[in-house]
Amino acid sequence: MLKNIDPALNADVLHALRSMGHADTLVISDTNFPSDAIARQTTLGKLLRIDNISAARAIKAILSVMPLDTPIQPSVGRMEVMGAPGEVPPVQREVQAEVDAAEGKASPMYGIERFAFYEEAKKAYCVITTGETRFYGCFMLTKGVIPPETA
Repeated sequence: MLKNIDPALNADVLHALRSMGHADTLVISDTNFPSDAIARQTTLGKLLRIDNISAARAIKAILSVMPLDTPIQPSVGRMEVMGAPGEVPPVQREVQAEVDAAEGKASPMYGIERFAFYEEAKKAYCVITTGETRFYGCFMLTKGVIPPETA
């Protein structure tokens, strides 16, 4: 056990988050996403898991250690509902609340069409699958930077 590290973050996930650089993306996926097949095509090349918790809970844990690239652009994408791209289902509203809490302000997510999401996910640094069973519990996060402390 480590101090001040969310227990949902296992060693493999922590290593990947630390290894990512500015503007690298990661995918948080639900249980229906083709996680393993997509993960094999990412930079990391293997699937990571945070099992038995929701997508919102996983994102809360990740954002406790990883900065988002929000000053420049929206940094969290969500898979759009097929046929209703403006619809934001409960799982996505829960994630939006975690993103806003982590950023300390409203940080709206952007939509990504389902098949475009699959293609963008292949370009990600890694895929982390969760225990989320609800549809459209798939998200893409862009890593930001931590500025130096001023002397």
